[in-house]
Amino acid sequence: MKLLFGLVGAAMVIAFLASFVVKVREPAMIAVVLIGVAMMLVDLWQARNEPDT
Repeated sequence: MKLLFGLVGAAMVIAFLASFVVKVREPAMIAVVLIGVAMMLVDLWQARNEPDT
C-alpha cells in the first residue's frame, strides 16, 4: 500500500514540477528539479522493502 501511495505522490510531484519547468525553462532550474526528482525516486525505491506501519 505504501508503494502505491508513493507512486501516486511521485506522479503528483513530477506533474507539479514539470509545469514549473515548462514555464521557467532555465537550465539551472531544470537541473535542480531533475536532481530532486532523482532523489525522490531513489527514496521511493529504497522504501519499497520497508514494512508498512
